[in-house]
Amino acid sequence: MDSKSPKEQTIERKIIALVNDMVSRFTPEDHLPLRLADLLLNDAEIQAIQDYANTVSISRLGLNDHGPVHMKIVCRNALKMLSILHEAGVKTSLEQEGAGTFADSMSAVMIASLLHDSGMTIGRKDHEFYSGIISFGIITRLLNQVLPDDQDIERRTIIRSVAIEGIIGHMGSHPICSIEAGLILIADGCDMTKGRARITLEIPSKPAEGDIHEYSAHSIEKVHISKGEELPLKIEVLMKSEVGLFQVEEVLIPKLQSSPAKHLIELYASVEGEEVKRYI
Repeated sequence: MDSKSPKEQTIERKIIALVNDMVSRFTPEDHLPLRLADLLLNDAEIQAIQDYANTVSISRLGLNDHGPVHMKIVCRNALKMLSILHEAGVKTSLEQEGAGTFADSMSAVMIASLLHDSGMTIGRKDHEFYSGIISFGIITRLLNQVLPDDQDIERRTIIRSVAIEGIIGHMGSHPICSIEAGLILIADGCDMTKGRARITLEIPSKPAEGDIHEYSAHSIEKVHISKGEELPLKIEVLMKSEVGLFQVEEVLIPKLQSSPAKHLIELYASVEGEEVKRYI
Protein backbone atom coordinates (compact mmCIF):
# COMPACT_ATOMS: atom_id res chain seq x y z
CA MET A 1 0.00 0.00 0.00
CA ASP A 2 1.28 3.46 -0.93
CA SER A 3 0.29 4.87 2.47
CA LYS A 4 2.86 2.77 4.31
CA SER A 5 5.85 4.67 5.67
CA PRO A 6 9.41 3.64 4.76
CA LYS A 7 9.88 2.35 8.31
CA GLU A 8 6.76 0.18 8.03
CA GLN A 9 7.97 -1.23 4.74
CA THR A 10 11.39 -2.01 6.21
CA ILE A 11 9.88 -3.85 9.17
CA GLU A 12 7.52 -5.74 6.88
CA ARG A 13 10.45 -6.97 4.79
CA LYS A 14 12.14 -8.18 7.97
CA ILE A 15 8.95 -10.00 9.04
CA ILE A 16 8.59 -11.71 5.66
CA ALA A 17 12.28 -12.70 5.69
CA LEU A 18 11.91 -14.13 9.20
CA VAL A 19 8.74 -16.05 8.32
CA ASN A 20 10.40 -17.41 5.17
CA ASP A 21 13.37 -18.58 7.21
CA MET A 22 11.21 -20.18 9.90
CA VAL A 23 8.99 -21.96 7.36
CA SER A 24 11.93 -23.27 5.34
CA ARG A 25 13.67 -24.61 8.46
CA PHE A 26 10.78 -25.68 10.68
CA THR A 27 7.62 -26.23 8.58
CA PRO A 28 8.70 -26.83 4.94
CA GLU A 29 5.56 -28.88 4.29
CA ASP A 30 3.18 -26.21 5.60
CA HIS A 31 3.23 -22.72 4.09
CA LEU A 32 0.25 -21.46 6.10
CA PRO A 33 2.33 -18.83 7.97
CA LEU A 34 3.66 -17.43 4.67
CA ARG A 35 0.21 -17.16 3.10
CA LEU A 36 -1.19 -15.62 6.25
CA ALA A 37 1.67 -13.13 6.65
CA ASP A 38 1.03 -11.82 3.15
CA LEU A 39 -2.68 -11.35 3.90
CA LEU A 40 -2.08 -9.72 7.30
CA LEU A 41 0.46 -7.22 5.99
CA ASN A 42 -1.64 -6.23 2.98
CA ASP A 43 -5.16 -6.18 4.40
CA ALA A 44 -6.81 -2.78 3.96
CA GLU A 45 -8.94 -3.07 7.11
CA ILE A 46 -5.98 -3.98 9.30
CA GLN A 47 -3.97 -1.07 7.85
CA ALA A 48 -6.85 1.33 8.52
CA ILE A 49 -7.18 0.09 12.12
CA GLN A 50 -3.45 0.39 12.78
CA ASP A 51 -3.31 3.90 11.31
CA TYR A 52 -6.31 5.15 13.27
CA ALA A 53 -5.07 3.52 16.48
CA ASN A 54 -2.02 5.74 16.15
CA THR A 55 -4.14 8.83 15.54
CA VAL A 56 -6.13 8.19 18.71
CA SER A 57 -3.04 7.32 20.74
CA ILE A 58 -0.85 10.25 19.70
CA SER A 59 -3.16 13.07 18.61
CA ARG A 60 -6.08 12.53 20.95
CA LEU A 61 -4.53 10.93 24.03
CA GLY A 62 -0.96 12.23 23.85
CA LEU A 63 0.50 8.74 24.22
CA ASN A 64 3.27 7.04 22.25
CA ASP A 65 3.14 4.91 19.10
CA HIS A 66 0.42 2.25 19.13
CA GLY A 67 0.08 2.03 15.36
CA PRO A 68 1.43 0.06 12.42
CA VAL A 69 5.13 0.44 13.22
CA HIS A 70 4.65 -0.66 16.82
CA MET A 71 2.42 -3.61 15.98
CA LYS A 72 4.83 -4.82 13.29
CA ILE A 73 7.82 -4.49 15.63
CA VAL A 74 5.90 -6.58 18.17
CA CYS A 75 5.25 -9.17 15.45
CA ARG A 76 8.93 -9.38 14.58
CA ASN A 77 9.90 -9.59 18.27
CA ALA A 78 7.42 -12.39 18.94
CA LEU A 79 8.44 -14.39 15.87
CA LYS A 80 12.11 -14.05 16.76
CA MET A 81 11.44 -15.35 20.26
CA LEU A 82 9.31 -18.18 18.89
CA SER A 83 12.11 -19.15 16.48
CA ILE A 84 14.77 -19.19 19.21
CA LEU A 85 12.56 -21.30 21.49
CA HIS A 86 11.86 -23.78 18.69
CA GLU A 87 15.58 -24.12 17.96
CA ALA A 88 16.11 -24.83 21.66
CA GLY A 89 13.59 -27.66 21.52
CA VAL A 90 10.85 -25.83 23.44
CA LYS A 91 7.40 -26.84 22.22
CA THR A 92 4.55 -24.35 22.00
CA SER A 93 1.38 -24.99 23.96
CA LEU A 94 -0.43 -26.18 20.83
CA GLU A 95 2.36 -28.67 20.16
CA GLN A 96 2.47 -29.87 23.77
CA GLU A 97 -1.29 -30.41 23.79
CA GLY A 98 -1.38 -32.07 20.37
CA ALA A 99 -3.96 -29.45 19.39
CA GLY A 100 -1.93 -27.86 16.62
CA THR A 101 1.38 -27.58 14.78
CA PHE A 102 4.25 -25.14 15.00
CA ALA A 103 2.83 -23.50 11.86
CA ASP A 104 -0.43 -22.96 13.75
CA SER A 105 1.45 -21.36 16.64
CA MET A 106 3.32 -19.08 14.24
CA SER A 107 0.04 -18.08 12.65
CA ALA A 108 -1.64 -17.28 15.97
CA VAL A 109 1.37 -15.23 17.11
CA MET A 110 1.40 -13.17 13.90
CA ILE A 111 -2.33 -12.47 14.09
CA ALA A 112 -2.20 -11.45 17.76
CA SER A 113 0.83 -9.22 17.26
CA LEU A 114 -0.58 -7.31 14.32
CA LEU A 115 -3.99 -6.75 15.93
CA HIS A 116 -3.20 -6.50 19.66
CA ASP A 117 -3.64 -2.71 19.88
CA SER A 118 -6.62 -2.42 17.53
CA GLY A 119 -8.74 -1.41 20.53
CA MET A 120 -6.75 1.82 20.73
CA THR A 121 -9.07 3.02 17.99
CA ILE A 122 -11.61 3.39 20.82
CA GLY A 123 -9.44 4.44 23.75
CA ARG A 124 -6.79 3.35 26.22
CA LYS A 125 -8.91 1.94 29.04
CA ASP A 126 -9.64 -1.76 28.52
CA HIS A 127 -8.29 -1.49 24.98
CA GLU A 128 -7.08 -5.09 25.06
CA PHE A 129 -10.69 -6.29 25.38
CA TYR A 130 -11.90 -3.94 22.64
CA SER A 131 -9.04 -5.31 20.52
CA GLY A 132 -10.47 -8.79 20.92
CA ILE A 133 -13.92 -7.63 19.84
CA ILE A 134 -12.63 -5.69 16.84
CA SER A 135 -10.30 -8.49 15.75
CA PHE A 136 -12.67 -11.45 15.92
CA GLY A 137 -14.36 -10.88 12.56
CA ILE A 138 -11.11 -9.99 10.82
CA ILE A 139 -9.39 -13.13 12.07
CA THR A 140 -12.34 -15.25 10.99
CA ARG A 141 -12.33 -13.68 7.51
CA LEU A 142 -8.59 -14.16 6.95
CA LEU A 143 -8.49 -17.72 8.27
CA ASN A 144 -11.41 -18.62 6.01
CA GLN A 145 -9.29 -17.39 3.09
CA VAL A 146 -6.17 -19.41 3.90
CA LEU A 147 -7.99 -22.47 5.30
CA PRO A 148 -11.22 -22.59 3.27
CA ASP A 149 -12.09 -26.27 3.48
CA ASP A 150 -14.77 -27.59 5.81
CA GLN A 151 -12.31 -30.03 7.39
CA ASP A 152 -10.20 -27.04 8.49
CA ILE A 153 -12.86 -25.69 10.86
CA GLU A 154 -11.15 -27.11 13.95
CA ARG A 155 -7.77 -25.69 12.89
CA ARG A 156 -9.30 -22.26 12.19
CA THR A 157 -11.06 -22.27 15.55
CA ILE A 158 -7.93 -23.16 17.53
CA ILE A 159 -5.68 -20.62 15.79
CA ARG A 160 -8.29 -17.90 16.32
CA SER A 161 -8.68 -18.81 20.00
CA VAL A 162 -4.94 -18.63 20.69
CA ALA A 163 -4.68 -15.35 18.78
CA ILE A 164 -7.53 -13.80 20.78
CA GLU A 165 -5.90 -15.03 24.00
CA GLY A 166 -2.69 -13.24 22.99
CA ILE A 167 -4.58 -10.06 22.15
CA ILE A 168 -6.60 -9.92 25.37
CA GLY A 169 -3.62 -10.94 27.50
CA HIS A 170 -1.03 -8.51 26.15
CA MET A 171 -1.35 -6.03 29.02
CA GLY A 172 -0.75 -8.66 31.70
CA SER A 173 -4.01 -7.71 33.40
CA HIS A 174 -5.90 -10.81 32.25
CA PRO A 175 -4.60 -14.32 33.04
CA ILE A 176 -3.30 -16.28 30.05
CA CYS A 177 -2.01 -19.84 29.92
CA SER A 178 -0.33 -20.52 26.56
CA ILE A 179 3.30 -20.01 25.55
CA GLU A 180 2.06 -18.32 22.37
CA ALA A 181 0.04 -15.69 24.25
CA GLY A 182 2.86 -15.35 26.76
CA LEU A 183 5.23 -14.25 24.03
CA ILE A 184 2.90 -11.49 22.84
CA LEU A 185 2.97 -9.43 26.03
CA ILE A 186 6.76 -9.84 26.30
CA ALA A 187 7.23 -8.84 22.65
CA ASP A 188 5.01 -5.83 23.33
CA GLY A 189 7.03 -4.88 26.39
CA CYS A 190 10.27 -5.09 24.40
CA ASP A 191 9.20 -2.28 22.07
CA MET A 192 10.32 0.53 24.35
CA THR A 193 13.28 2.13 22.59
CA LYS A 194 13.72 5.89 22.12
CA GLY A 195 12.21 5.81 18.63
CA ARG A 196 8.81 4.87 20.02
CA ALA A 197 8.87 7.75 22.53
CA ARG A 198 10.18 10.39 20.12
CA ILE A 199 6.82 11.28 18.58
CA THR A 200 5.20 12.44 21.81
CA LEU A 201 8.42 13.96 23.12
CA GLU A 202 8.44 16.28 20.11
CA ILE A 203 4.86 17.46 20.69
CA PRO A 204 4.97 20.61 22.88
CA SER A 205 3.08 20.01 26.10
CA LYS A 206 3.00 20.87 29.75
CA PRO A 207 4.38 18.29 32.20
CA ALA A 208 1.73 15.70 32.91
CA GLU A 209 1.29 12.54 34.90
CA GLY A 210 2.79 9.67 32.95
CA ASP A 211 5.56 11.67 31.25
CA ILE A 212 8.13 9.48 33.00
CA HIS A 213 7.19 6.67 30.58
CA GLU A 214 8.16 8.84 27.62
CA TYR A 215 11.46 10.07 29.06
CA SER A 216 12.32 6.61 30.36
CA ALA A 217 11.74 5.04 26.94
CA HIS A 218 13.71 7.87 25.31
CA SER A 219 16.81 6.79 27.25
CA ILE A 220 16.67 3.21 25.95
CA GLU A 221 19.01 2.66 23.01
CA LYS A 222 18.27 -0.95 22.11
CA VAL A 223 16.45 -4.09 23.18
CA HIS A 224 18.29 -7.18 21.96
CA ILE A 225 16.62 -10.61 21.76
CA SER A 226 18.93 -13.61 21.43
CA LYS A 227 19.70 -17.13 22.62
CA GLY A 228 20.12 -17.33 26.38
CA GLU A 229 23.11 -18.58 28.33
CA GLU A 230 21.31 -20.57 31.02
CA LEU A 231 17.76 -20.37 29.68
CA PRO A 232 16.59 -20.56 26.04
CA LEU A 233 15.91 -16.82 25.59
CA LYS A 234 17.84 -13.70 26.56
CA ILE A 235 16.56 -10.11 26.52
CA GLU A 236 19.14 -7.34 26.91
CA VAL A 237 18.07 -3.73 27.45
CA LEU A 238 20.79 -1.17 26.67
CA MET A 239 20.24 2.40 27.89
CA LYS A 240 22.11 5.67 28.07
CA SER A 241 20.85 6.72 31.52
CA GLU A 242 19.33 5.15 34.62
CA VAL A 243 15.92 6.70 33.96
CA GLY A 244 15.45 3.84 31.51
CA LEU A 245 15.32 1.45 34.46
CA PHE A 246 11.81 2.75 35.15
CA GLN A 247 10.69 1.30 31.83
CA VAL A 248 12.37 -2.02 32.59
CA GLU A 249 11.07 -2.33 36.14
CA GLU A 250 7.58 -0.88 35.70
CA VAL A 251 6.68 -2.10 32.21
CA LEU A 252 8.76 -5.05 31.01
CA ILE A 253 9.26 -6.97 34.26
CA PRO A 254 5.54 -7.02 35.20
CA LYS A 255 4.78 -8.37 31.74
CA LEU A 256 7.46 -11.02 32.08
CA GLN A 257 6.11 -12.03 35.46
CA SER A 258 2.60 -12.38 34.01
CA SER A 259 3.77 -14.52 31.09
CA PRO A 260 3.53 -18.32 30.91
CA ALA A 261 6.91 -18.09 29.11
CA LYS A 262 8.70 -16.35 32.00
CA HIS A 263 10.61 -19.51 33.01
CA LEU A 264 12.29 -19.53 29.59
CA ILE A 265 13.77 -16.02 29.69
CA GLU A 266 16.81 -14.24 31.13
CA LEU A 267 16.56 -10.44 31.43
CA TYR A 268 19.57 -8.14 31.54
CA ALA A 269 19.80 -4.34 31.64
CA SER A 270 22.79 -2.01 31.46
CA VAL A 271 23.58 1.69 31.40
CA GLU A 272 26.38 2.82 29.09
CA GLY A 273 29.73 2.36 30.80
CA GLU A 274 28.30 0.45 33.76
CA GLU A 275 28.10 -3.20 34.72
CA VAL A 276 25.37 -5.34 33.18
CA LYS A 277 22.69 -6.26 35.71
CA ARG A 278 20.68 -9.46 35.51
CA TYR A 279 17.08 -8.98 36.65
CA ILE A 280 15.63 -12.42 36.01
